Amino acid sequence: MRDVDVVVIGAGQAGLSSGYHLRRTGFEPDRDFVVLDHAPHPGGAWQFRWPSLTYGKVHGMHALPGMELVGKDADAGRPSAEVIGAYFTAYEERFGLRVHRPVDVSAVREGEAGRLLVETSEGVWRARAVINATGTWDRPFWPRYPGQETFRGRQLHTAHYQGPAEFAGLRVVVVGGGASGTQHLMEIAEVAADTTWVTRREPVYREGPFGEEQGRAAVALVEERVRRGLPPQSVVSVTGLPLTDAIRTAREDGVLDRQPMFDRITPEGVAWDDGRRVAADVILWATGFRPAVDHLAPLRLREPGGGIRVEDTRAVRDERVHLVGYGPSASTIGANRAGRTAVRDIRRLLAREPAGAAV
Repeated sequence: MRDVDVVVIGAGQAGLSSGYHLRRTGFEPDRDFVVLDHAPHPGGAWQFRWPSLTYGKVHGMHALPGMELVGKDADAGRPSAEVIGAYFTAYEERFGLRVHRPVDVSAVREGEAGRLLVETSEGVWRARAVINATGTWDRPFWPRYPGQETFRGRQLHTAHYQGPAEFAGLRVVVVGGGASGTQHLMEIAEVAADTTWVTRREPVYREGPFGEEQGRAAVALVEERVRRGLPPQSVVSVTGLPLTDAIRTAREDGVLDRQPMFDRITPEGVAWDDGRRVAADVILWATGFRPAVDHLAPLRLREPGGGIRVEDTRAVRDERVHLVGYGPSASTIGANRAGRTAVRDIRRLLAREPAGAAV
């Protein structure tokens, strides 16, 4: 068992931002804090993105604090996993964050003398505070529909998508109205025998610039749910789909011809109660992710509504636990700001000052 002041769980944007602000305010890696990451390489969830998601297709990627993300134009055609993975690698090295990987965190539970015990594949860390920055990639959401187990074709989730080539000549149903779903659909339509797009709600397209005012309004909607202890929605879910030239072309060509959600799955495809049927070889579930927070279960942080109630980044039920990249901070710029907020409050906590006291 090893003692530190702070354990940071996760080394994506949120975790690296937190590590940067810890280091900047005087905490030393491996002495005062430690960053644990279960992924094999730097890059957070980006390292698992499909190769056809080039950097030029990424929307709203912000630099980490203290180090610019350069070479955007030159890197537009490269896979985003490569570009961002290299950037995160350089960032960890520049600021000496000494990320421990691959390390799996199985549980965070109450210890003695007010300490938290972080149980991991490399042993137990005893900490005065924990910054949870685990994101959502490890918890793909698979909806359940009648007959799902009878389907004779292949079912996969965005988390396992590797590009359009494997769908050549096949009949594909894409489920989901978010950015990933539309990107998958537009790629697959170029090689598939047939595509069908289904969503639970009519897609909402956003025209014009998405400025600071619109961003604040979107984050406020997500933040309100978190304050009420409800499971967070992604920020993207309340911003709508940007109406790009590619989206316009796909709509004109009939690729983005949205159908309402089917009612059941059959061995041969999908079906609606009005009698319509679509034959399919593949169902691709682009249905999003849920926060990866199961390891926090022993602390009983969840509210009756199913979410963890958070103020700023503090878990309301335990001020030693901060969730960065959760709910309203689940965006690249939001994660940066949340890392700074979490470190500020942890410094107050460790100094045994009230959370609301002035620094």
